[in-house]
Amino acid sequence: MMVEISSRIVMRFLVLLALTVALAACSTVAERVPEPDRSPETRAPAPRADGHSVVGIAKKHLGTPYRWGGATPAGFDCSGFVQYVYAQVGVALPHNAAQQYKQGRPVARDRLAPGDLVFFDGLRHNGIYVGDGRFIHARRAGKRVSISALGEDWYAERWVGARRL
Repeated sequence: MMVEISSRIVMRFLVLLALTVALAACSTVAERVPEPDRSPETRAPAPRADGHSVVGIAKKHLGTPYRWGGATPAGFDCSGFVQYVYAQVGVALPHNAAQQYKQGRPVARDRLAPGDLVFFDGLRHNGIYVGDGRFIHARRAGKRVSISALGEDWYAERWVGARRL
């Protein structure tokens, strides 16, 4: 009787653990990056990326498979995709959507420009705006890097904000 109860508890724990990992999706935890010194004397100008160049690089990876924790053309999660694309133009970003949201400056949804970062679902998902109300992203397990519309119900309902680097 006791063994049967214990095995049920262990099974429930394992199911909850697996569910937690699956729901974490692309909110991978990156190594803590220290905050930069913001004093004007020591602040170096951040590299500026041309949005159209960023979008061009991102589109080269359409069809790349989703891979949790991935940040290479072998497979990307959402923040790893954004990190990789921006690294190609010399902009270093953390591998975490919530940390990426702290970069750059806010931009209103009606002022989006190609290359802006867009964020959803409590900062658990992000992508790169490509123009015309669309963005490119590594969606989720079983999917590939693709372009979606900001107006699709799931994204519209879970919109958090956007940042310009």
